[in-house]
Amino acid sequence: MSRIVDIITMGCSKNLVDSEQLLHLFQSHGYTIYHNPEQVHGDIAVVNTCGFIGDAKEESINMILELCGLKEDGQLNQLYVMGCLSERYLAELEQEIPQVDKYYGKFNWAQLVNDLDAAGSPTSTTSCETAPADRVLTTPAHYAYIKISEGCNRYCAYCAIPIITGRHTSRTMEDILAEVEMLTQRGVKEFQVIAQELTSYGLDLYGRPAIAELVEKMAALPGVEWIRLHYAYPTNFPMDLLRVMREQPKVCKYLDIALQHINDEVLQRMRRHTTRQETLDLIQAMRREVPGISLRTTLMVGFPGETQEQFEELVDFVREVKFERMGAFAYCEEEGTYAAQHYTDDIPQDVKDSRLDMLMEAQEEIANLWAEEQIGRTFRVMIDRIEGDYYVGRTEYDSPEVDCEVLIRCDSADLQPGQFCNACITDTEVFDLFAEVVPAEA
Repeated sequence: MSRIVDIITMGCSKNLVDSEQLLHLFQSHGYTIYHNPEQVHGDIAVVNTCGFIGDAKEESINMILELCGLKEDGQLNQLYVMGCLSERYLAELEQEIPQVDKYYGKFNWAQLVNDLDAAGSPTSTTSCETAPADRVLTTPAHYAYIKISEGCNRYCAYCAIPIITGRHTSRTMEDILAEVEMLTQRGVKEFQVIAQELTSYGLDLYGRPAIAELVEKMAALPGVEWIRLHYAYPTNFPMDLLRVMREQPKVCKYLDIALQHINDEVLQRMRRHTTRQETLDLIQAMRREVPGISLRTTLMVGFPGETQEQFEELVDFVREVKFERMGAFAYCEEEGTYAAQHYTDDIPQDVKDSRLDMLMEAQEEIANLWAEEQIGRTFRVMIDRIEGDYYVGRTEYDSPEVDCEVLIRCDSADLQPGQFCNACITDTEVFDLFAEVVPAEA
């Protein structure tokens, strides 16, 4: 008799890919699977945790404790935990929350299925060790995330990712391209290329940055319509990637590149290995080499020692550069990092919060002006879903869930999720764009 497993994913899209692979393994072993159910089904629950920053860790722990309560009340039979949080804090979690049946880390989670099989749960002829890297997509059927590497060699002062994931390890091009081909055969058209840091792709395998070559080969595959790049690093940026973005129409003119700060002293203390001028030169080169590129960045406020003047320099930088997309967060000390060992977290939380609000207010003004400038322009739009009276879609300049959405009235056109259309922007509201479909030329 089939048993049911609920997998709950916390944190980033890289975790989501792991969950999708685990869903496939469970399904191939005879389980009925659910992802992020509104209510657990009572058999087995697996929490794929995030351990990046304080808020994310707290959210993961709260989810574990909530499921422990269900288990104690008899509403859940077995509970397992995997992912970044348990990779980093395995011993502590086992001691503090013993109600969990077993903890797995970031890299050994596939063993969970074999462990359950050995305990007498449903089995199949497929072994975890020999199963292909297949996935059950949890995203809409027309787009997927493609994780091209694990780990990071950058060792920024504030970041715990290298502690959790280890050194940068690239997947082979053959493996990645085979996965893309497999997904296009299922109808996936749009690929979000993700990694902890994708600009180092290939260094460990090929002795050179190979992200441009990989993306160019992806763009040549039949069925691929859009490729969007996430989580680049500014230092030693592979400039040949800009040529690919400019020349390949399937590569979205969109780049997610975290800059964190602009003040030279803060950048040095962060161990970012770049300067203000090098950052400005890189942004200028990106906009020159890829006309119309949309840049998304992430910035940090409240890093130890950040003065008011240095913060104001950051705000001025945002107003000067006018990023099309931007996110920001306040510094949170992470044990084991260089910053935690060498700096004092000396900026009060209320000051951090105030600076974060000021920075985001500056970006909101820029975003509103940018949106107003799009009125009258026509874009190719991918329809993601139908919500109320509207089709909800995105342009090539918008990544799912984090960027702007395009709203088209359902009574104005006959569209389906996964379909492209040309749409003219007619109005804006906060971070949404309203549009009307432009009829195709006869």
